[in-house]
Amino acid sequence: MDATPDPARLRSAVQALVRRFGVAERADVACCGVTVAQAAALEALGAEGPQRLGDLSRRLGIAPSTLTRNLVRLEEEGLVAREADPGDARSARVGLTARGKKAAAAVEAQEAGFARQVLERIPAGRRAAVLTALGDLLAAVRGATEDCCPGAFDHLMTGTGADLSTRSRGAGETAACGCGPSATRGARR
Repeated sequence: MDATPDPARLRSAVQALVRRFGVAERADVACCGVTVAQAAALEALGAEGPQRLGDLSRRLGIAPSTLTRNLVRLEEEGLVAREADPGDARSARVGLTARGKKAAAAVEAQEAGFARQVLERIPAGRRAAVLTALGDLLAAVRGATEDCCPGAFDHLMTGTGADLSTRSRGAGETAACGCGPSATRGARR
């Protein structure tokens, strides 16, 4: 039987999970020769295809100047290429090269391998329950976030594979408390 719920214990456990998965991700990314921020750009481009620089900057939640620095390094490595935007001659789009697609796949494979190792260490009969409980936890986090900052959860979770949103906000729409897209820069990776 569970004792009285302990918010401090929940917070501590979630922080430990986030730190541990973050360390694993950084180690995996370092093995693939790119930084965490560069890996995030590769992931986004792999999932969504070529994008305008401004759209990619908003998607990643980073300043355009930070994105530009990361893209220069990725271009130097032959992982991304810029091209003229066919819909707007004043804009450029960036996309993965063949080498970039391989690098993005390598990062993804290492992240998936780590997650598989973690899951295999949970008793087989409890794995589904653990995953269900994590889904419940994410749903509860979404609800609590919406109470404070409508739209912030959707913005932070876009493209993570854990999207639980039941509604979407328009482009550029921010949360009432100021923790929408413009206030969450750098929160993801």
